[in-house]
Amino acid sequence: MKLFHRTQLAPAAVLAAADGYFAQLGLATTGNATRERTYAGPLGTVRVSAVAEGGHYTFVEADSDQPGESRLDKNVKKFFVRLHTTDDPRHALEAGY
Repeated sequence: MKLFHRTQLAPAAVLAAADGYFAQLGLATTGNATRERTYAGPLGTVRVSAVAEGGHYTFVEADSDQPGESRLDKNVKKFFVRLHTTDDPRHALEAGY
């Protein structure tokens, strides 16, 4: 499944946050490019890329190898919410249902 998010954080900050978040899930980093990381583990494989867009936004895209709404995809969505919280500490984490 392919998911995306736009943030005002710099691409390096996004990838640093991804390193910490996905390590907590037990996913190991298998790729270490400048704008892209690949994480793999028992939940599956996810590729996270962060590219600066025009202006002050960073486009964050995550591709997982899991079909449908898997546990890994739900964790990617939680990562996007954490990015939003990092960008704006006043943002409260809420359930999305």
